[in-house]
Amino acid sequence: MIAFVVRRLFQAVLVMLAVAFVSFLLFQFTGDPVNFMLGQNATPAERQALRESLGLDQPFFVQFAHFVVNAAQGEFGLSLREGRKVSTLFRERMPATLELSFVAAVIALAVGVPMGVLTALKRNSVFSQSMLALSLVGVSLPTFLIGILFILVFAVELNWLPAYGRGETVMIGEWKSGLFTLDGWRHLIMPSITLSLFQLTLILRLVRAEMLEVLRTDYIKFARARGLTTRAINFGHALRNTLVPVITITGLQLGGIIAFAIVTETVFQWPGMGLLFIQSVNVADVPVMAAYLCLIALVFVVINLVVDLLYFVVDPRLRIERVSTAA
Repeated sequence: MIAFVVRRLFQAVLVMLAVAFVSFLLFQFTGDPVNFMLGQNATPAERQALRESLGLDQPFFVQFAHFVVNAAQGEFGLSLREGRKVSTLFRERMPATLELSFVAAVIALAVGVPMGVLTALKRNSVFSQSMLALSLVGVSLPTFLIGILFILVFAVELNWLPAYGRGETVMIGEWKSGLFTLDGWRHLIMPSITLSLFQLTLILRLVRAEMLEVLRTDYIKFARARGLTTRAINFGHALRNTLVPVITITGLQLGGIIAFAIVTETVFQWPGMGLLFIQSVNVADVPVMAAYLCLIALVFVVINLVVDLLYFVVDPRLRIERVSTAA
């Protein structure tokens, strides 16, 4: 187990270095940030002075080495657009993104898994077929279109919910949260549902497909022959064995919720890291863009590690295989 974790951590470090290098390399060609900061009327001396103060006059690998060392310490340099530390900007924006992603993930799991199980157990019912038809809509429609439709219906036509922003927030230590105010929840409803729909429908269809596959296996038939109750068979045996592939996809999708919150945050003007990234792209703010991509890569790496460890909890066959291999 320890060797497995160490090997995964080593792979994670290599992945993070590769992502950091690629992201830093790509954004060297997005334009000269000095032009965005000073404009066209700046003198050559002013441009050179700013370039030296930002470290842009140094060779690429020196800039990249500084970026990696600082990133390992939680510092990503200065934002070229705002002139503030990237880590400070992320600390200000991260609570909004994490709260939106957390609520969206809870919705996707709390609705997707039970609905997938239910549609599998009642696969020929009208309800099951209706849910599958609706899930196709959730998978097919792009996120930005769903968000715009929600704004049109619930904000413009019905005037039930606010169309943009985060609403009223309260400070809990250094964490600014909207989860403890009614206005914050009103602003959170539409963005969280919009962000969760694709993951929800994907989890629903995956759970249903895996559940149907498991219900056809021989050990489920043997469990029925032993006289076990339907509840014990469906939830004690079938669902447990369904969770192994579901955990893999679900883990990646939860990482995708944070990564692809960019679209939702842009549509609803949600003041999170995704909106900060889009604003940084417009002015070639290299430190913010590179730091954001590295942060998203870190999220996926951590989630993959957690998913791998969960395999040992969910599927005892993996523990037996490890023990027998070691012996």
